[in-house]
Amino acid sequence: MILIRIKAIAVKEFYHLIRDYRSLYLAFAIPLILILLFGYALSLDVENVKTMVVDYDQTQGSRDFIRQIDASAYFRVLGRLQNEREATHCLDHGKAAMVIVIPVHWSRNLLSDRDAPIQVLVDGSDPNYAGIASGYINGIAARYNSRLLYEFLNKKGMEEISPPIEARMRVWFNEDLESRNFIVPGIIAIIIMIVGAMLTSLVIAREYENGTMETLFSLPIRAEEFLIGKSIPYFFIGMTDVLMAVLMGQMLFDVIIKSGFWLLILASSLYLGVALGLGLLISILTKSQMVANQAAILITYLPSLMLSDFVFPIVNMPKVLQAVTVVVPAKYFIDILNGLYLRNVGFEWLWKDFAVLSGMLLLFAGVALLKLKKEGL
Repeated sequence: MILIRIKAIAVKEFYHLIRDYRSLYLAFAIPLILILLFGYALSLDVENVKTMVVDYDQTQGSRDFIRQIDASAYFRVLGRLQNEREATHCLDHGKAAMVIVIPVHWSRNLLSDRDAPIQVLVDGSDPNYAGIASGYINGIAARYNSRLLYEFLNKKGMEEISPPIEARMRVWFNEDLESRNFIVPGIIAIIIMIVGAMLTSLVIAREYENGTMETLFSLPIRAEEFLIGKSIPYFFIGMTDVLMAVLMGQMLFDVIIKSGFWLLILASSLYLGVALGLGLLISILTKSQMVANQAAILITYLPSLMLSDFVFPIVNMPKVLQAVTVVVPAKYFIDILNGLYLRNVGFEWLWKDFAVLSGMLLLFAGVALLKLKKEGL
């Protein structure tokens, strides 16, 4: 392997990138847009649920219960309605996601030690959103019941009854329970796959379409020199995007890496190598830029987004899809990112993911190398 040949191929590819503004746009602008969109727009947290109230009771007790709901960060009481017909209209037209109906004599039933149910109408278009919102309202109702019981016992001069089971919650790793703390690191995996695989999937296919691949076959260039030289520009671009994502995550979203920074660089370099190898292999096999671009989206970008435990939990997927996720490189890199950003663990806990990515790198690079040698390079 001669370094001067690798340098010549790398310089040629750098010049092509400079002339091709579309590739530079894909390399830098799209990752920047993804960071902003995913960081600000994509949130799995349920807050400010649009809530309407139908209060038939119109007493101090019902108004106090409504105030407790409105004081919660999870709900935003927009107004009061006159009847269920107006509530149905609000739910049908998306003006409210939840309607709370307090019946007549609700407070009197509470004071008389009788059942005092309330009706909660929830928009179930998004079942995850509706389920979490229902859990929140049940929690508020449980706290309200506990407060009423405590006040009743105080009036009677009795001691407060302690429940036999008390759950004392302590959240590890993501103490604030904010989705951006794992969404922002996960964007790094998507960015690397876009830059590494989708861009390089066009590299060798372009040589075939332009007819310059036959000229390269006649030059004294070995296959490994050709692949390394083609990968170098995109490796530097990919690592630049990683550093940009880490910096923006810390400055804009206050998402700070808890473990070693250099371990993140090592993992990103390894995962980027896997993406480059996969992209080059797609480019060699397809020999067409259009087909290579479509194949890269189907094989690299979509699995990285949907089958990597980034947005959709793998444990909730059918068994067949869970088996497919085993061959998705992003799954292992996102596990490394969660360990570095959230769990504050080191290489001794993440070595299995590193080993799998290393095996994938050798596999993709080896198959691409053999394919090029078979074609005469």
